[in-house]
Amino acid sequence: MAESSHSSIWESVIELTKEAQEKGIDPLLWAMQLSTYLNSEGVSLPSIDVADMLVSYICWDNNVPIVWKFLDKALLLNIVPPLFLLALLSTRVMQSIDTILQLSHIFGLKTNEAGTILVEFIFSLVWQLLDASLDDEGLLELTSEKKSKWATNPQDMEIDGHDNSDKQSEHHERMRKFNTSMAVELIGQFLQNKVTSRILNLARQNMSTHWEGFTQRLQLLGAHSSALRNAKAITPEALLKLTSNTHMVSQECKLKSRQNFHDTVVFGALASSTTLCNGASHSASWLPLNLVLEDVVDTSDINSISAIETITGLVKVLRAINCTTWHNTFLSLWIAALRLVQRDRDSINANRFRIENLLCMLLCITTLVVADIIEEEENAPIDETEYGSNSCWKEKRDPGKCRNDLVSSLQMLGDYKGLLIPPECTVSAANQAAAKAMFYISGIDIGNANLECISLNDWPTNCSGNMRHLIVEACIARNLLDTSAYFWPGYVNGKINEVPDSLPAQVPGWSSLMQGGSLTPVMINALVSSPASSLAELEKIFEIAVKGSDDEKISAAKILCGATLIRGWNIQEHTVHFITRLLSPPVPPEYSGSDSHLIGYARMLNVIIVEIALLDCVHIFSLHGLVPQLACSLMLICEVFGSFVPNASWTLTNGEEISAYAVFSNAFILLLKLWKFHYPLLERRVGNIPTVVNELTPDYLLLLRNSHLVSSGNVNKNLNRRLSEVASSSSPQPYFLESFPKLKDWHRLHQACKASTLSGLVHGTPVHQTVDGLLNMMFRKINRGSQSLTTVTSGSSGSYGLGIKDNSLRPTLPAWDILEAAPFLVDAALTACNHGKLSPRELATGLKDLADFLPASLATIVCYFSAEVTRGIWKPVFMNGTDWPSPAANLSNVEEQIKKILATTGVDIPSLAAGGSSPSTLPLPLAAFVSLTITYKIDRASERLLNLAGPALRVLAAECPWPCMPIVASLWMQKAKHWSDFLVFCASRTVFLHSSDAVVQLLKSCFTATLGLNDMPISSSGGVGELLGHGFGSHSIGGISPFAPGILYLRVYRYIRNIAFITEEIVSLLMHSVREIASSGLPREKLEKLRTSKNGLRYRQVSLSAAIARVKHAAALAASLLWLSGGLSLVQSLIKEILPSWFISVHRCEQEEGSEGMVAMLGGYALAYFTVFCLAFAWGVDSTSFASKQRTKILVMHMKFLACALDGKISLGCDWATWHAYVSGFVTLMVGCTPNWVLEIDVDVLKRLSSGLRQWNEEELGLALLGIGGIGTMGAAAELIIENEMWKLYTYTSTATGCLPLESLAAGSPWPCMPIVASLWTQKEILSLLMHSVRAIACSGLPRERLEKLKTTKNTRRSGQVSLAAALTRVKLVASLAASLVWLCGRLSLVRSLFKEILPSWFISAHSSEFEGMSEEMVEMLKGYALAYFALLCGAFAWGVDSSSTASKSRRKILKGHMKFLARALDGKISLGCDRATWRAYVSEFLSLMTDCVPTWVLEADVNELKRISRGLRQWNKEKLALALLGIGGVGNMGAVVEFIIENEL
Repeated sequence: MAESSHSSIWESVIELTKEAQEKGIDPLLWAMQLSTYLNSEGVSLPSIDVADMLVSYICWDNNVPIVWKFLDKALLLNIVPPLFLLALLSTRVMQSIDTILQLSHIFGLKTNEAGTILVEFIFSLVWQLLDASLDDEGLLELTSEKKSKWATNPQDMEIDGHDNSDKQSEHHERMRKFNTSMAVELIGQFLQNKVTSRILNLARQNMSTHWEGFTQRLQLLGAHSSALRNAKAITPEALLKLTSNTHMVSQECKLKSRQNFHDTVVFGALASSTTLCNGASHSASWLPLNLVLEDVVDTSDINSISAIETITGLVKVLRAINCTTWHNTFLSLWIAALRLVQRDRDSINANRFRIENLLCMLLCITTLVVADIIEEEENAPIDETEYGSNSCWKEKRDPGKCRNDLVSSLQMLGDYKGLLIPPECTVSAANQAAAKAMFYISGIDIGNANLECISLNDWPTNCSGNMRHLIVEACIARNLLDTSAYFWPGYVNGKINEVPDSLPAQVPGWSSLMQGGSLTPVMINALVSSPASSLAELEKIFEIAVKGSDDEKISAAKILCGATLIRGWNIQEHTVHFITRLLSPPVPPEYSGSDSHLIGYARMLNVIIVEIALLDCVHIFSLHGLVPQLACSLMLICEVFGSFVPNASWTLTNGEEISAYAVFSNAFILLLKLWKFHYPLLERRVGNIPTVVNELTPDYLLLLRNSHLVSSGNVNKNLNRRLSEVASSSSPQPYFLESFPKLKDWHRLHQACKASTLSGLVHGTPVHQTVDGLLNMMFRKINRGSQSLTTVTSGSSGSYGLGIKDNSLRPTLPAWDILEAAPFLVDAALTACNHGKLSPRELATGLKDLADFLPASLATIVCYFSAEVTRGIWKPVFMNGTDWPSPAANLSNVEEQIKKILATTGVDIPSLAAGGSSPSTLPLPLAAFVSLTITYKIDRASERLLNLAGPALRVLAAECPWPCMPIVASLWMQKAKHWSDFLVFCASRTVFLHSSDAVVQLLKSCFTATLGLNDMPISSSGGVGELLGHGFGSHSIGGISPFAPGILYLRVYRYIRNIAFITEEIVSLLMHSVREIASSGLPREKLEKLRTSKNGLRYRQVSLSAAIARVKHAAALAASLLWLSGGLSLVQSLIKEILPSWFISVHRCEQEEGSEGMVAMLGGYALAYFTVFCLAFAWGVDSTSFASKQRTKILVMHMKFLACALDGKISLGCDWATWHAYVSGFVTLMVGCTPNWVLEIDVDVLKRLSSGLRQWNEEELGLALLGIGGIGTMGAAAELIIENEMWKLYTYTSTATGCLPLESLAAGSPWPCMPIVASLWTQKEILSLLMHSVRAIACSGLPRERLEKLKTTKNTRRSGQVSLAAALTRVKLVASLAASLVWLCGRLSLVRSLFKEILPSWFISAHSSEFEGMSEEMVEMLKGYALAYFALLCGAFAWGVDSSSTASKSRRKILKGHMKFLARALDGKISLGCDRATWRAYVSEFLSLMTDCVPTWVLEADVNELKRISRGLRQWNKEKLALALLGIGGVGNMGAVVEFIIENEL
C-alpha cells in the first residue's frame, strides 16, 4: 500500500511538470507548486528521488529549454540536492559523449558506466592530440595504418580572402607550428598530471592492444618530432619515459606501497622486501620450500604427482609473495636443495639409497624445475606475462633476464662453502666435474677418457670439486648454461699443463660402447657400475634393449637400471622414460602366437622389475611423475602373467630360473607399492568432506595416466610434454580398470576383505578345491598320525577342513586363482591357530610356505591381517617366549628411547607404558604377522618382500592399542640390531596416532623452534635449521640423537586419524605465537612510546620490523604445515568454515595492558599472510595449474564474506584492529602479489570491498583493487580517482578561503564527474574542519608557557584561566556550527550515520599530530570536548532533548548503540587508535552533558551498559560522574548507586 502511494506521488509530479510545460507556466511558479505539493505529501526536501525523476524526464526524450529552467528553479527552492543532481547529470553527459564520439565502438568496450567512458574519453583526447601532431609534421604516413582512426583533418571552411595570400599562408604556418607545440605539451601534461596519468594507466592495464598502438605512435613522435625537440616544457626522452612500462608500473607500485595507508606502512614495506629484519635469515622467507623438499623425498610415501610440478608451483608462489627476483629465487632454491642433502651427509646410519634420492632431487629435479621456469619465461609473450601487467613486483620482460639470473645465482652460490661439501658417495663425481672444467680452460682435449681412474695425488693441481661443479654440469647438460661457466672466477683452481700419466688410454666403459664395443661381461659390469654421461650413450643402450638379441636385451635393461638410473643425474629424466617404455614393449612384427607377446619378454621384464623394485628406485619414478604410467605397465604385465599357467620357465643370464609366478609376483608386489593398499579404510574427516587415507587407487592412477595422453598447453608445458611422450610411446590408447578384468576382480575382493568378514565360499566349487589343495601344501609337514583335524569354524569365515595328506605336488594354477583363494587360506589358518589346532610356529611356517610358493600372496596376507586387526574380534596372545616370541630383552630400552625422542621435541606424555610389568600381549593377527615377517632373512632375495610387509606391519601395529608398536619394534630389534634407530623412530610415531595432545605439542614445538620463542630476545636463533635440524639418523655415539620437531612432524602427519582438528589448532598456535612475538619483541615501554609518538608505526623501529618479519614466518610455517597435512581439503575447510567462524567469535586477550592493540594488529597481519599462503599453496598464484581451476569458487566465497562484513551484514566478534589489519593486509597481498586472483572475483564484490576500504580511509588500496580488476572495474576505478582528487581540491579550497562546504556550494563550485552522495561527503568534511578548527583555536588561544603551567595545575579545566575559558567557549561555538551544518545537510539520516559509522570509525583510527613545540595533550583534550559537544548537539537537533517529538521514538536505538560502543571501548574489547586524552575528554564530557542537560537520554539507555560505563569511569577516578550517571538512571540503577556510595565511603 505504501509503495502504491509512493508511486502515485511521482506520477503526480510528472503530470504537474507536463501541465506546466504545455501551458507555459512560469518555472518559479511551478517550483513553488511542486514544493507545496511535496510538503503536503510528507516528502523530505531536498529529495534525491525528485532529482532522479526530473533528470530521467529531461535527459533526453524531453530535452527542451523550458524544462531546464524548471530544474534551475527546483535547485533555487532546495527541492533537489545540488551535488546529487550534478552527479546524475554528469553520468548522462558522459553517456552522451560516448554516443556522439562512438568511443565504445572504437575501443570495443560494451559498457554504459560513466567512469569507463571517462577513461575512453581521456585516452581518446590524448590519442587525438598525438595523431594531430604526427599529421602536422607529416609523420602519420610512417605508421602502420598510414592514417588516424580519429577525425583530425580540418573540415573545409569558407574564409574571406581579403588578406594577402602570402601573409595568410605565413599566418597559417605560424598557427600550425604553435598548435603542434601546444598539442605536444598537452600530451606531456596529460601524462604528468597525477589524475590523468592514473586514468591513462587504467587504459594501459585494461586496453593493452590499443595501448600498444598508442605507444608505438608516441615513440615515433619522440624520435622524429621537431616540435617536441624544440619544446621547453618536456623533452623527447622525458615523454617516452612517461609511457614506458617501467614508469607506469613504478607509479602503480607507489600506489600500492601504501605509504599513506593507516597503520600499515610496515606491512606494505614487508610486502616489497624480504630483508626488513636484520635478525631474519635468508632462508626464513623460503621455509615452505625447505619443508616441501623434505616431505617430497620421504621414501615412505609414493606420490602420483611429479615433484617437478609441485616444486615449480611452490617456487612461483614464494617468489610472488616474497616479491623478489629470479636471481634470489634460484639462489634460494639451490640453497634449500643443498641443505636437504647436507642434513643427511654425515649421518652414521644414513641410508645409501636415501642419499642417492636426495642427490636426484638436487641435481635432476631441481634443475628441471629451473629449466621449465626459464622455458616458460622465455616463451611467454613479451607484452603480457602470466601475471598480467598489473603486478608491481613483476620485472620488465626480458627474454634473457631469467637465464642471466640463473647464472648470477650460481656464481653467488660459490660463497656458501659449507653447503657445497659433497657427500662421500659423490666426491669422485665432483672431482671429475672440476677436472673436466680444468682440462677445458687449459685447452686439453681428453675425449672420452675415464677420469675415475686418476687419483687426486696424481694431479699436478688441486682439482677437488664440490656440489656446485655437479650443479653446473647438470645445467650444461640441459642447455641452461654453456661452457663459459668454467671461466667463472674461483670456479676451478687453475690450469693443467699436461695430462696425468695415470690416465688410461682405453678402458671398458661408455666410450668403448660408443666406439662399437660389444657387451662382454666385463663391459656390462663397467656400464652397470658407472652412469652414462650423455643422451647419445643412453639412446645407444636403449636401441640395444629394443633391437638386440634376447641376452643383449637383458644386459641392456640391467645397465639402464644400474648406476645410470641411480647416479645419472644429468640425463635421469630420459633414463626413467626409456625404462618405462621397456616395460611396455611393442608387438614384434613377426609375432603370431595366441598368448600375449609379453610372454616372450619375460626375462627382460623380470630384470627391470627386480632392479627398480628397491623402494628408493621406485621413488625416483615418483619424483618424475611416472607412477601412473609405471602402474599401467605393471597392470598389463600382471594381467598377462597372472593368467598364464606356469608350465614353462625361463633361464636368466646368471643361470637362475624364473617362472610365470616369479614375474607376476615381482610385478604385482611393485604395483602394490604404488598405492597404500595395506591401509585400513579409515576416514580422515575434513569439515563436511570425508576423505579416505588411500588416495592412489588403481582407478585414479589409470585416469591420471590417461590425462597425460591428452595434456597440452596447461600447467607446465615442458613437464606435460615429457609425461605425454612417455604415456603415448608406451601405449597410445587409454586404459581403465575394466581393461584388466582379473586385476579388477582381485581389487574387488581386496576391498571386500577390508570392509567385512569373509563369506561366500561354497563347498565343491573350484575355489574351494583350490583352498583344500593349498592348505595341504602349506601344512604337509604337520604330523598328526592318522587323526584328521576336526572342522574349525571361525567368526570371520566359513569352515575349512585341514587335511594331513602329505602332497608334495604344488598346484599348477594361474596366479590369479591362487590369489582368489588366499584370503580363505589365511582365515582358515588363523582360525585353526586360535582354536589350538595349529601352533604359532606351524602357523608362521605354513604362511611362509604359501608366500614362498607365490610371493604375491603376501599381499593378501597383509590385507587380511590389516582388516582383522581393525575388527577387534581376535583375542590377544601373550608374547611369553614359549608359544610366541618375547620382546622382553629390548622392550624397556625401546620405551626409554621413545620417551627421550618425545622429550627432546617438546612432547610430554605422562605415561607411555600400559600395565607396568604386565606380560606383553598382541592381537592374534598382529602376532601372527610379526612372527611371519621375522622368519625372513635380511638379504637381497627377501628385500622386496620385506619392503612390502614392513610398511604394512608398521601401520598394522600402529592401529593396535599401546604398546603394540614398541613390542613389534623390540621383536624386530632382536633380528636386525642395525635397524634399531629406525624401529624406535617408527614406534615413537605411534604416540601421535593415539594422542591428539601429543600432536598439538609437536606442532607447538615446530613454532617454537622456527621462531626462537624459548624466552629468547627477538634476535635469537630459529629458522630452518632449528625446525628441520640435520635429518633422520643417529649422530651421536651410544644412543639416538634428538630429532628436530619439523622432521618428526613430517614423518607423523600421514598417520593422524582425525586430521580435521589440525586446522583449528594451527590457527590457535599461530595466534599464540603472535602474542609471544609481541611480548618478546615489543616491550611495554616501547609500545607506550609507539602509542604516543607521531605516527609511531612509520618510524620502522627495529623491534617492530623484526616482530612483523617473524609474524610472516610464523604464518608461512602455519600454512605449510596445514597444506602438507591435509592438502586442498584442509585449505578449503579453512576458508569456508574456520576463518569465518574465527572472525565472528569473541576472543579473550591475555596480553598485559598496553600491548593489546599491537597484538591485535599483528594477529590480523598474521592471518592475512596465513590465508594468502594457504590459498597460494593449494591453487597457485597464476591460472596455469590444474588446481587453479577450483580456486575461483573458494576465493569468491571468501571475498563475499569480507564484503558482507564490511557492509555491516555480518557481526564480528574479533578485535576491530585485527579485522582491519586482516582485510587491508589480505587485499594488499592480493593486489601486489597475486593480481590474477582479483580478475577471478565478481565485479560487484570488488566494488563493495573498495567501498568498505574507503570508509576506513583506505582510498588508495581500494583504488589499487579496482585498478587491476579488469574492464568491469575500470569505470569504478576512474570514478574513485576523480573523487579522491576532487576531495583534496575541495578540502584545500575550503581551508584556504575559510569557506565551509555549504558556502562553497552557494558560490556555485562545479563538481563534474562526482558520483557521490553530497551529504556523506559534507559530513566527513565538517568533522575534519571541526578538528582543524580546534587545533587553530589551541594555537591562537593557548600559548606554550600557559599550557605547560596548565599541565601541572590540578583540575585544569576548572582553573578559570581566561585563555582556557576562551578556548573552551570557542570550541563549543565551532561544535555548534558543525552540528548545525550536519543537521541542515542531511537531517536524520546524516546524524544516524554519524553515530553509527563516522564517530566509531574516527575513534578507532589513528590521527597524527601536526604541532611542534606545543602541548599535544591539551590539544587532544580540546578535541575530545569538541566532539562531545558536536555529538550531543547533533543528537539533540535530530531527536530533541525530551520524549515529546515523533523523531524521539527512533532515538533510543541509536543512543543504545552508541552507549554500547562506549562501554565496549571502556572494557577494552575495542582497540582505539585515537589519542587517550581525546578519548577520555570525549567520554567524560559527553556523559557530563547527558547527566546535566539531557537526563531523559540516560533513562533510555540500557541499565547494563550504564553499569559497565560506570565501572570504566571509576577506573579513571571519575567516581562522582559515575555516581551521577547511575543516580539518574532509574530504579534499575538504584541498587548499584547504593553499593557505589558504600564502597566509596569505605
